[in-house]
Amino acid sequence: MRFSLRVPWRRLAAAAAGAGLLAAPLCASPPALAAADGPVVTVPPPGAHGFPFLAAAEDLGSFGYTESEYFITGTATSYAKSGLWTSDGRWDVRASGQAPYKTRLLVRRPSDPAKFNGTVVVEWLNVSGQLELSPDYWFERDELLRKGYAWVGVSAQSVGVNGGLGKIRGLRGWDPARYGGLVHPGDAFSYDIFSQAGQALRSPDGPDPLGGLAVRTLLADGESQSAGLMTTYANAVQPVSRVYDGFMIHSNGAVGAPISGELSDTLWMPNPSRIRTDLTVPTFVVLTETDVPLAAAARQPDTDRVVHWELAGTSHGDQWAYDLGQATVERSAGADAPAPDCAAGSAPYNDGPGHYAMNAALRRLDAWARGGARPASGAPLDTILRDPRTGLATGGVRLPDVAVPTRTLTGMRDTAGSGVFCGLYGARDPWNGGADPWDRHDAGDPSDPSLPFTAEPVLSVLYPTHAGYVSKVRAAAQASVSAGHLLPEDATTIITAAERSGTGG
Repeated sequence: MRFSLRVPWRRLAAAAAGAGLLAAPLCASPPALAAADGPVVTVPPPGAHGFPFLAAAEDLGSFGYTESEYFITGTATSYAKSGLWTSDGRWDVRASGQAPYKTRLLVRRPSDPAKFNGTVVVEWLNVSGQLELSPDYWFERDELLRKGYAWVGVSAQSVGVNGGLGKIRGLRGWDPARYGGLVHPGDAFSYDIFSQAGQALRSPDGPDPLGGLAVRTLLADGESQSAGLMTTYANAVQPVSRVYDGFMIHSNGAVGAPISGELSDTLWMPNPSRIRTDLTVPTFVVLTETDVPLAAAARQPDTDRVVHWELAGTSHGDQWAYDLGQATVERSAGADAPAPDCAAGSAPYNDGPGHYAMNAALRRLDAWARGGARPASGAPLDTILRDPRTGLATGGVRLPDVAVPTRTLTGMRDTAGSGVFCGLYGARDPWNGGADPWDRHDAGDPSDPSLPFTAEPVLSVLYPTHAGYVSKVRAAAQASVSAGHLLPEDATTIITAAERSGTGG
């Protein structure tokens, strides 16, 4: 899979195309989202490909899941700032325009209604690569499928529907027979489109996308660029739409996305953009090691409605998401699949514990949104002060891969030891006990004798026996479970992998 997720606030999707639309009368708050009958749900035609864009390549039936696609049609509202927006996130909006739209929902749900846990995770599909991707589905996939969640991907942005830069065609160009009738008026309307997607799941007008499942909880989810949009949605739109019961904001930057949908308006967004603390629903912010340098300016104390985790040894995209999503992206996009911004050969991708942390975060958010306890906080991560022996960042949420390390995991990649850093997939440095092109643990450089250099650890010295290594992993996994940062099922997986490894001795 050759997809690339950009830093959220840097690269918003195509600017809104609705500038010529007739503006609605301005008011103190947007009109009711369910004006008239709300969005109408229909079933798409088969089209030329016979399957939806981004249809799962894996056999969902083997997990007891089914996949389907629906269109929603309605009239969306665009918003504008009302009053002064500051860094506290308490942002008011007013209606600024209306336009018709028609977009799609990609739905994965348990085939057996008895297996549904009552929660729908609604992901704002990511378009940083100029086509639609579902990064948080891949990060959270194990938890989603084993616990009976429904997952819905929303084509909320213009790039996904209409196409983006270069040869990327969007849904309408990819399969005109299936998607030619879709209409997206521009990203100024994306926020309300996302609201109406949630509304269609709760009270469908037409075929039920969830096949009659009884919805108890709707969780909004966005990663990378979508997390920047989710920040603005939570701060400015949720207080007036009141559609979602909780928010997962994964890998956002320090600045929220513009409410106007115009890339240039990023300059006029509060910097930093924090999450408002007076929301009536919970918000979970999860940052990887890649994200922290840019997002740290927006740090804020945890409250009864906002919790942050900063994950040591993780990256914005990683080997797990790359491997899990590869076949799906290639099946739909083929040669148009976007490539990572660093060649894979420049260093192995980070294969750290990001997906384990996201599994735990999802379960904690779900329970929190249902009235349960607030999740445990996480310590701030320091990506500058690194352990000189292991090269690992200090602080943060430290799962067993970091607490009992066997390799250096970083959030950025150093291309061939050149000191030129790129890549949102991070890097891993398998330890071999000596200098190699990836050893950048401290200020040293093995190619420059004038700089101090400390060789990486020797695993047989660090863990003299296999039993001792397994014991350390088991203790670290149990500690992470007790802290609320790791799920028991994933702890078992980690311990079993340690037992089967050759590490130690």
